[in-house]
Amino acid sequence: MFIQILLIIAILVQTIATVFALKLVHATKYNAIWVLFIIGFSALSVERIIQLLIFAGHPIPRLFMADVGFVVSICLSIGVMYVHKLFKYIDRLNFQRQLWNRRMFTATLRAEEKARSSFSKELHDGLGPLLSSAKMSLSVLQREVEGDSNREMLANTTYMIDEAIRSIREISNNLSPHILQDFGLARGVQNFVDKCAVMHNLEIEFKTNLRNERFETDIEVILYRVICELINNSLKHAACQKIKLQLNLHNGALQLEYGDNGRGFNPASAGDCGMGLSNISSRIGSLGGSCDIRSAPGKGMRATVLINLTQEEPIMRQGGSKKKKRRKK
Repeated sequence: MFIQILLIIAILVQTIATVFALKLVHATKYNAIWVLFIIGFSALSVERIIQLLIFAGHPIPRLFMADVGFVVSICLSIGVMYVHKLFKYIDRLNFQRQLWNRRMFTATLRAEEKARSSFSKELHDGLGPLLSSAKMSLSVLQREVEGDSNREMLANTTYMIDEAIRSIREISNNLSPHILQDFGLARGVQNFVDKCAVMHNLEIEFKTNLRNERFETDIEVILYRVICELINNSLKHAACQKIKLQLNLHNGALQLEYGDNGRGFNPASAGDCGMGLSNISSRIGSLGGSCDIRSAPGKGMRATVLINLTQEEPIMRQGGSKKKKRRKK
């Protein structure tokens, strides 16, 4: 009686396994492995039913028993041997998902930069000339107006317009750096570093072996934004006196080494400040690069970014002509 109960339980378990295998067949686009397991589990259920009938006294041909056992053995053995195909299928799905996420993130970044560039152009070419015309009109009035108080008022108004023009140029440049677009990554970073050093009375050491090399727009813009955010985070949160920055092209890869002597932090509990460390890593990841940020309280911060140019076959522009980097074999 006990053996009969075990056989009934085995039949139920194998039937449930068969149902789950049927669902997985559809979920994995009718993978043959699950078909083999379905046949094997079904044959096992038949074998248990036959054994149950034998215990009940029903005569069953031994040849039929051997045939069922043969089917079970073949199906399960082949299914197990081909399980590695299932793992390859899962890896392929994960790769496609990661590739899709990267493309979506890259498309979002491109749309963001396009909006920045459009807004920057509107400010620079629209509002800027209007303010310059107003300044010219005030300059004409200043020669004709009488009274010291009126001249002082016009002078103050002219000064405010000058400040507005300067602010518009600065905002426009921050939105879409013209030097980066016209002269490349090294000149763009150097210009930003020089402005930060003067404005914040900070020592920033910038070294690079880049000259006139031009890279794909995504690479230049994202790397420039990351460098700007790293410097801004150091200025806002690190209370540092010195920043070291190296940007080099070596063996087909762009390598960024960044460090400050600030108060440091715990990367695990840093939270989201400004662009955020996780967002910086995501931006670098969208280029197929790696970003390693290390820090500890009282020991400053160090970031290492590596972008393999040969991995994604980006377009490198040098001297105004476009050349596609070929993947090294």
